[in-house]
Amino acid sequence: MCGRYSLGNTDGMTEFFEISEVRLPPRFNISPSQLAPSIRIDEEGKRRLDHLQWGLVPHWFRDKPSSSMFINARAETVHQKPAFRIAFRRHRCLVPADGFFEWRKMTGGKQPYYISLRNQPLFAFAGIWDRVSKEPEPLESFSIVTCEANELISDIHARMPVILPPEHFDDWLASDDQHQLQGLLMPYPAEEMQMYPVSKLVNSPANDRPECVRPLEENS
Repeated sequence: MCGRYSLGNTDGMTEFFEISEVRLPPRFNISPSQLAPSIRIDEEGKRRLDHLQWGLVPHWFRDKPSSSMFINARAETVHQKPAFRIAFRRHRCLVPADGFFEWRKMTGGKQPYYISLRNQPLFAFAGIWDRVSKEPEPLESFSIVTCEANELISDIHARMPVILPPEHFDDWLASDDQHQLQGLLMPYPAEEMQMYPVSKLVNSPANDRPECVRPLEENS
């Protein structure tokens, strides 16, 4: 499960993702149903940043989308499920981030934790996207692919988002080899990640500020 993430470090995106220069406001609590940056391949084969709704709506869906649409897609079945299989085959994207949140069940409620990479300020989730044709304009939306949690995260949650190493960005965006693509959907090495408790401010999507990602002791 990945239900919240951050993109607070936006200054280095142009170089890291090899895209045209962009200026984005920092985001510290990106939530389902919101628009969020996504990187896709354009008609010329170049990477392009767009804003898509988080919560994939399949192209065949004709009813009014709800906030319970598909924010995550399981790596084990993304190539098979009717809601995802066409997107997995044709519409893959990078979802830029610098951290994400998970919650540990504790006496008295759930404690949020912030999880990031130790030595890399930016990274990308493996994403899939789809488009629903409707008036007055199409709805484009995405889902984050998840896999089994690594040793660091499994203590608080059984799943984690798939984080792609930069050397596999092009493979994920452009490859036609389904076996190669499924081989990329693996847990990121636990020793290269870190996590710490943060304020429960992140529980509300209305709170999108730096305090959401600061260690809990710094907010007290």
